[in-house]
Amino acid sequence: MTTIFPARDKHDLVSKVAHRFVELVSEIQNTGGGSHDDGIVRVVLTGGTSGIAVLEALATTDSDIEWSGVHFFFGDERNLAISDKESNEGQARRAFLDQLDIPETNIHGYGLTGADDLAERAQEYTAMLEKFAPAGFDIHLAGVGDDGHINSLFPHHAGLKDNSAVISVTDSPKPPAQRLSLGLKKVAQSDRIWLLAAGQNKSEAIARLVSTTSPDASCPATLVHGRIETLLFSDVIPAH
Repeated sequence: MTTIFPARDKHDLVSKVAHRFVELVSEIQNTGGGSHDDGIVRVVLTGGTSGIAVLEALATTDSDIEWSGVHFFFGDERNLAISDKESNEGQARRAFLDQLDIPETNIHGYGLTGADDLAERAQEYTAMLEKFAPAGFDIHLAGVGDDGHINSLFPHHAGLKDNSAVISVTDSPKPPAQRLSLGLKKVAQSDRIWLLAAGQNKSEAIARLVSTTSPDASCPATLVHGRIETLLFSDVIPAH
């Protein structure tokens, strides 16, 4: 079941997510719990305007988080160099990660350059996940696209039926065509999935998400549920 957190606007959405993020990460570190019961927090980051805005907010939020005890992963990545302005990892680094006192080994990017063998990189990222997040993630941030996609899991795409932890996408309906993405099987290994959707262009997708009672491949956001909670933060929640 998805719990809805309505927001007045994008700023309010970002504030709510950042506040909840700080509280949860601090709690896991203070209790020594988390998805692996080791006090290390494993977080999947998302790109998009809302996802990066959350990171920008976290970069200026005072907290007692020990960032060296947090490992960051990415829900998906375009086959681009980190220096490219469209790279999810590149955006996350500039907005947030480069400002943290955190070992480089805690940042787990896909390592794409624009000229990679996607299948080989997918295998490498899968091996990395097995090493650093074998039991999954504590928080999976996922932006919801205007077509209801999350990560690079698009409506009715073949990747939705792929049980691999990491899937190669060579025909993304949104450019660039080549991407890597966590598959649904690995996304499901998340204690908490927080869906982010801001802007009126997301209203149709969110209306479908909150009204659909069963998984629907035409709206991939309906296919994901956290082991503990699934939250939807949105400023376009339709009236009931």
